Amino acid sequence: MSYLESAAASVQARARIRSHIYETPLLPARSTSNLFFKAENFQLTGSFKLRGAMPKMSASETSNRLITASSGNHGIGSAARAASKLGRDLTVVLPETVMPARLAKIKQCDVSVILHGAETGLAEQHAQKLSEEEGYTCISPDNDPYIIAGQGTIGLEILDGIGSVLRAFAPNVKVYGASANASRALAASMQAKKVVETEHLPTLVEAVAGGIDEDTTTLPLAMQVVDEVVECEEDDIRQSLKALALEENMLMEGSSALALAAYKKTEERVQG
Repeated sequence: MSYLESAAASVQARARIRSHIYETPLLPARSTSNLFFKAENFQLTGSFKLRGAMPKMSASETSNRLITASSGNHGIGSAARAASKLGRDLTVVLPETVMPARLAKIKQCDVSVILHGAETGLAEQHAQKLSEEEGYTCISPDNDPYIIAGQGTIGLEILDGIGSVLRAFAPNVKVYGASANASRALAASMQAKKVVETEHLPTLVEAVAGGIDEDTTTLPLAMQVVDEVVECEEDDIRQSLKALALEENMLMEGSSALALAAYKKTEERVQG
């Protein structure tokens, strides 16, 4: 899939999910100019993941028995809204290291929960195995065209808010990816131009940690769109969490602070 095809799919997805989501605000940073936050923490499920879950689960080829793997937000987004809204039976596979607060939130939903593996990648492998053995439709957190298209609706809302920001509509825009050094599979795979496995250490950004599927849709798309991946240390992420709380009055998880950490490392280059 090319990024232009993905952008077109996002336009279609937006029409399908508009009545099921909030169009979240684009907030200017208080602490610096030329920086905006797309406040998906105000989304119905507290995360952008609902945007991808809804179009995938409503696809005609999707069965009523669904299984997915998540470190939290995808499971909550899928379980709390998409599955219940569409009347689907959902099983969520979580790593055994999932944050207790997230586990409790998912257990409040009308879903089945399985704990498996030490990190999200192992949970995803187990979900895929169960889908093949027991006839579930497996809902990937990211490696699926429907998921990518739905999550891309964020970009369309940004376009509505401040003009041409995405490469599909403004080719001169520079796109940065953000990666934690503690789990740098994306950065390493983009450098190698193929899927490579890396060491995964404990990190504040556990929601985006883990490896990349061998049959990945996301890596080829990222290589078309992302100009540079900025790698961040845990202290960079920690300082960004602190800045969000003290300067922006926003309480975020580590994964949400990763983008700000990457911005701060490139701030002098991207000003203006």
